[in-house]
Amino acid sequence: MSKSAAKKIQAIRGMNDLLPSDSPRWQFFEGKVRQLMHRYGFDEIRTPIVEQTALFARSIGEVTDIVEKEMYTFDDRNGDSLTLRPEGTASCVRAAMEHGLLHNQTQRLWYQGPMFRHERPQKGRYRQFHQVGVETYGFDGPDIDAEVILLSARLWQELGLMEHVTLELNSLGSAEARAAYRDKLVAYFEQHQDVLDEDSKRRLTSNPLRILDSKNPDMAEMLNAAPQLMDHLDDESRVHFEQLKAMLDAAGIPYVVNPRLVRGLDYYCRTVFEWTTTALGSQGTVCAGGRYDGLVEQLGGKPTPAVGFAMGIERLVLLLETLNLVPDEALGGCDAYLVPMDDSATVAALTLAEQLRSALPDLRLQLHCGGGSFKSRMKKADKSAAPIAILLGEDELAQQTATLKFLRDDREQQQVAQASLASTLSDLLAATPGNATH
Repeated sequence: MSKSAAKKIQAIRGMNDLLPSDSPRWQFFEGKVRQLMHRYGFDEIRTPIVEQTALFARSIGEVTDIVEKEMYTFDDRNGDSLTLRPEGTASCVRAAMEHGLLHNQTQRLWYQGPMFRHERPQKGRYRQFHQVGVETYGFDGPDIDAEVILLSARLWQELGLMEHVTLELNSLGSAEARAAYRDKLVAYFEQHQDVLDEDSKRRLTSNPLRILDSKNPDMAEMLNAAPQLMDHLDDESRVHFEQLKAMLDAAGIPYVVNPRLVRGLDYYCRTVFEWTTTALGSQGTVCAGGRYDGLVEQLGGKPTPAVGFAMGIERLVLLLETLNLVPDEALGGCDAYLVPMDDSATVAALTLAEQLRSALPDLRLQLHCGGGSFKSRMKKADKSAAPIAILLGEDELAQQTATLKFLRDDREQQQVAQASLASTLSDLLAATPGNATH
């Protein structure tokens, strides 16, 4: 075999495998999200991971970092330019328009799935990453802004994260007000060109509002003295923002108004918000969103008010793990391990396992497969982390019983008739501390 043929193929940098030991934390988080979306009356939408490149160039903005430097774009065999989706909002708008979901109706939609950006991988931030997103259409008042923020706040409360995150708010105003402010901002930055770093000088002609988001400490004093968008808001946007803040105050959700919060995508207007945390070291954003009333029209539809958010699953799972907030019972393992004590009991064990799964749909039962000595079978039972082993041998087959061996407690083993095994297991597992599935 040649060296090239023998070379091991590894995962692409920044695109990670999710191993069985990691999956339970993801399932715990995703389960909480799914329950919450159901309770708030949001419907799930699933879109392809590949779209026409023009969708993102027109929606995100051709001069943003994402479109300029980070998208995975390629020509297919027909010569069409396609892109792996770098975010979910544009795809959601495209699907809603294409299937007539926005015609004289309102929508509350949510999605989850992989996104792709070619950027430098770092902890909690990868080239293939996963997001949960919420998008609403047809609502123009601040009440829907408040509701999507309250939905995210409830998720933090239910995950035990509320005291570890901070809500930051700002308003970008209308497109017209922002354009007038942009001119003032560019004039200000041009007077301070000697302070601007290379990245900011590049953005000066393409996306000057993004300069406000710079983390360069050498520019901090100059940025703090820059004109503030809040002072240049149109009257409607100012009223909208004041009403939103009043609703959050009434709901008891604390927030900080951050005049430098601008978001990196061109389609935002009026409300923008981020939930940030310092629990992972330097300040990081775990959820971000806002209002994008002009995007549907920008993509060829009728003017449609819209607001939504997206949150990164990798970063939130890392946060839950760091703070030890995933309960033990959510971390996998099984409730019982069924052991045919020798090969003569294999068929009966298969049958009994299926009967137990039918009788107890929530039971996490693992059946020993692969033979081996009785000693090796019991080693695998112990390795499964199950609290109970169900033994089936020659005597049990003759008497139509099963023997329950307690692997984590100092209790005598127990012989149970197979006919009553399901109810006995149900009672035992219900009495097990921390067992929330029964």
